[in-house]
Amino acid sequence: MINITLPDGSIKQMESGSTPMDVAMSISQGLARNVISASYNGKKVETKTQLTEDGDLILYTFKDKEGKEAFWHSTSHVMAQAIEELFPGVSLTIGPAIDNGFYYDIDFKEHSISESDIPKIEAKMLEIARGKHEFEMRSVSKEDALDFYKKQNNEYKVELIENLEDGTITFCDHDSFTDLCRGGHIPNTGIIKAVKVMSIAGAYWRGDENNTQLTRVYGISFPKQKDLKEYLELLEEAKKRDHRKLGKELQLFTFSQRVGQGLPLWLPKGAALRERLENFLKAAQKKAGYEMVVSPHIGSKELYVTSGHYAKYGEDSFQPITTPADDEEFLLKPMNCPHHCEIYKSTQWSYRDLPKRFAEFGTVYRYEQSGELHGLTRVRGFTQDDAHIFCMPEQLDEEFKAVIDLVLYVFGSLGFENFTAQVSVRDPQKPEKYIGDVNNWEIAENAIISAARDKGLDYVIEEGEAAFYGPKLDFMVKDALGRSWQLGTIQVDYNLPERFDLSYKGADNESHRPVMIHRAPFGSMERFIAILLEHTGGNFPLCSCQNNVLYCLSVRNMKIMQKR
Repeated sequence: MINITLPDGSIKQMESGSTPMDVAMSISQGLARNVISASYNGKKVETKTQLTEDGDLILYTFKDKEGKEAFWHSTSHVMAQAIEELFPGVSLTIGPAIDNGFYYDIDFKEHSISESDIPKIEAKMLEIARGKHEFEMRSVSKEDALDFYKKQNNEYKVELIENLEDGTITFCDHDSFTDLCRGGHIPNTGIIKAVKVMSIAGAYWRGDENNTQLTRVYGISFPKQKDLKEYLELLEEAKKRDHRKLGKELQLFTFSQRVGQGLPLWLPKGAALRERLENFLKAAQKKAGYEMVVSPHIGSKELYVTSGHYAKYGEDSFQPITTPADDEEFLLKPMNCPHHCEIYKSTQWSYRDLPKRFAEFGTVYRYEQSGELHGLTRVRGFTQDDAHIFCMPEQLDEEFKAVIDLVLYVFGSLGFENFTAQVSVRDPQKPEKYIGDVNNWEIAENAIISAARDKGLDYVIEEGEAAFYGPKLDFMVKDALGRSWQLGTIQVDYNLPERFDLSYKGADNESHRPVMIHRAPFGSMERFIAILLEHTGGNFPLCSCQNNVLYCLSVRNMKIMQKR
């Protein structure tokens, strides 16, 4: 017998060799009907995987993120099979699940595909799904895997396999179709009841424009037809609320090729909207004890080398700006925090002075790829409602909780009431992604979890989502259409104070290292306004400001309403 621990802490004793589906059946037939995926000891497994040792089991349904991922990944196999049968000789590459559905990148070779082919692809997918074919995983030697795809003249799969270690390669079979795959599938194709091919686009192999251009086919699927109907209706509503459309209609912002891609220009009404949001937050920050600072739009390259940003984000930054002076280089500011560290360091502080809370609406610049730019949600120049708190370690808990209160106040005032908190921690398997002492990381992670728990937040822990210098608490907000967005963020950082040699004089008259809290309730003004536009459909909420005046943020009329 083996002991299987469920998420609620209860333990099921099962015979060795039992599967996740067996466990679901032992709980209830209703659960078994809905379970489509599972994880065991933190790793994705099939619902028919035999469990032979004690461990922690999580069962997923389509309501879970992991369940949707397995469902959509499985459907990508079905779509690939349908396309192979309809267009013989194509070469498949990769087909992952994404946030909403899945895609498959395919080299169609001598075939051409267009929007007119979508109905027959969907029909073929449903025909395959109705066969209720089981997904079967099997291990394959590297030699056999290479031989299989060489016979198909599939240079892309061959390239992928050549970079894999022998003994780690697996294939997934269903019906007459075989694909290179790591796993994570639903029990059988029959669970797929509704499919939709959403669009067809171009994509370079491995994202490199020097490689072959492939065809990316996007799709989505559901276990019920009504779910697909509701999703498509939601998409139509989203089109009406698209911030790019509303921004143009409401004369808020524009873009210019002469100015440059991803660099928004704010029109008078948009500038007024930004100003009112800034004033709203400035008033809240002043009440909470923040002091406003201003830092330049550029900084010396050495500043970001010291902070670690250049090593971690150098490729995503604009190229260094050189001057006539020898060895003098500057960067467009990718982050505000190094500047704030230098502001703190300009004065000798005592423990009686702390905490120091420096806030700035600071514009930063990052070189996003042109294909990733999207309205205001993905730009190359954006303004963060940034602040950095420098405090003693014993003040960390109180300060962190105060920032949570500020974020909740902002969300509540602007109508974002449906959210979850995500504690983003480091991936212990990839230490090279992070800087600093492991012990400090553990202290910081535990501090965030403790604060989230004490404030009664509904939170989840996500490994690998931490910033390179410290863990963080991200707020995942659902808008009026049920879409999830990452807005406010709070981060605990023991590393930058170390790198910048920051200190304060303690009660013992000795020098001590402060702890740094990074926080941004809006995140970026551009992205926040885009989400606020789509959440409200352009009908902004009222916000109380100074002098007992209610400023109507609706730019449809931009009237100032006197409080009665």
